[in-house]
Amino acid sequence: MLVLASASPARRRLLEQARIPHRVQVSGVDEAAIAHADPRLLVQQLARAKAEAVAFPAADGVGVLGCDSLLVFEGEVFGKPADAAEARERWLRMAGGWGELITGHCLLPGCQPAADGEPRLAAVVTRVQFASLSPAEIEAYVASGEPLQCAGGFALEGRGGLLVERIEGCFSNVIGLSLPLLRRWLAG
Repeated sequence: MLVLASASPARRRLLEQARIPHRVQVSGVDEAAIAHADPRLLVQQLARAKAEAVAFPAADGVGVLGCDSLLVFEGEVFGKPADAAEARERWLRMAGGWGELITGHCLLPGCQPAADGEPRLAAVVTRVQFASLSPAEIEAYVASGEPLQCAGGFALEGRGGLLVERIEGCFSNVIGLSLPLLRRWLAG
């Protein structure tokens, strides 16, 4: 059993589809209060903060999983767009280009640190190539509201999947959680 320290419905669906028993406990972490120049370390810090925020007593002896994702495009870090104008601006830049979707993972097994005294931490990177899009296609996607809910401004499992040409790396990572990494961690 896991406690998922995330409000993300996409992460919850991934765990459900993989038949990994879990419950959700939203962490309430102020993500804006955590900063780091290295995007990989930033998502790991955010994932750890989320896991630790719900570890005691809410998890009650079960593993706690925290995750956080962002997109790096041309050296710039993109979280969720603040509004439609920002989503539109990003998509005008991203169309036809490549980005790196980075998801930080933190597992606190049984609410206790791993044997070496530290939680399990990892950042998984997946390269994403976006389709070349017309301004009208970008406008239609932004108008759907979907880009405002997702790191990088797209949801691979939603309408945004139509806008992705190619993925190099872990598919589920782009949705918000690397299932292969989690499988390895849960196997011991």
